[in-house]
Amino acid sequence: MHQPTVVTRNRKPLQPNPLARFELRIGDLRVYYEVDEMRRVVEIRAVGIKDRNRVLIGGEEVKLS
Repeated sequence: MHQPTVVTRNRKPLQPNPLARFELRIGDLRVYYEVDEMRRVVEIRAVGIKDRNRVLIGGEEVKLS
């Protein structure tokens, strides 16, 4: 909610992909979201679990790159 597009140690923009434009890291969790700056809305697209070099969303591996 607070400055969702500012890059930090735990928040980063993603390479173009069909899921989302931004990733927020919270421990092993990853939150994938979009930002509509005109409407001032953050839309959470998915929450996944990071397991080494894999991301699992809903129990299925998702490739983001």
